[in-house]
Amino acid sequence: MFHRGIPLLVSALFALAGSGYAVEIAAPYVPTAPSVVERMLEIARVGREDYVIDLGSGDGRINITAATKHGARGHGVEIDPQLVSQARANARAAGVSDRVSFVEGDLFAADLSRATVVTMYLLRRSTIKLRDRLLQLKPGTRIVSHAGSMDDWKADRFEMLDVKDRVRADAPVKTYIHYWIVPARVAGTWRWKLPAGGRTVDYELELSQSYQMVSGTLRAGGKEVTLQEASLEGERIALAFTADIEGRAMRHTLAGRVIGNSIVGTAAITGGRAKERLDWKAGLQSKP
Repeated sequence: MFHRGIPLLVSALFALAGSGYAVEIAAPYVPTAPSVVERMLEIARVGREDYVIDLGSGDGRINITAATKHGARGHGVEIDPQLVSQARANARAAGVSDRVSFVEGDLFAADLSRATVVTMYLLRRSTIKLRDRLLQLKPGTRIVSHAGSMDDWKADRFEMLDVKDRVRADAPVKTYIHYWIVPARVAGTWRWKLPAGGRTVDYELELSQSYQMVSGTLRAGGKEVTLQEASLEGERIALAFTADIEGRAMRHTLAGRVIGNSIVGTAAITGGRAKERLDWKAGLQSKP
């Protein structure tokens, strides 16, 4: 059984029969070890609620493993009609043809809107070509790539693997997996109010964003404050800072979910003997 991999230094062109045009092959035909497939799905935390789309699905092993071992649904996109037929036969043999399907098509034009997880084993140039489309997916969508990185979109997680169950003797003994979570778009100016230090305080945060990396400048009660922590994972955002409120240093720890032009969550404010846990809602005032 095979899946697409990375050894070619140049891309090939596959002429679709009767189409009159050529489609770029995203990766050559290379075996994938079952242990690598399983680890990809484990890193992505695939479960019964997930819909997995595999780009360059080969013999269907990723979707079939996701269904048989993790209860997921999904489909694979593959340009080679013989591999599509093989994947469908493998799904029937595994008893999961009601949970997974395989289509012949160009992965660069595939509809990814249903995906909660996207998997791929492609040439690096192909993963980079897909990057902008993947960033448009719903925040929180998980993406796991065997071997191929996405240039300056650094992985949320990177893992090296020893491959002890290679399908071919000439396959590498070590490989690696990249994992990303599609980040919400949070760059811009956010404002909110919270009761702190016995009064209602106005907060304004200007966030800058590079993929999942965020930083910003903050004002609390009209005073500039150092943003000590800022993290973004999918649609989940967390902030921490200490602000001087009525002469008291008050630690703020905020955690919320980005929903359109709002952030909804909770704020913990502590200082001296004061300790408050409050609902937090911020609104986006402007985008860069």
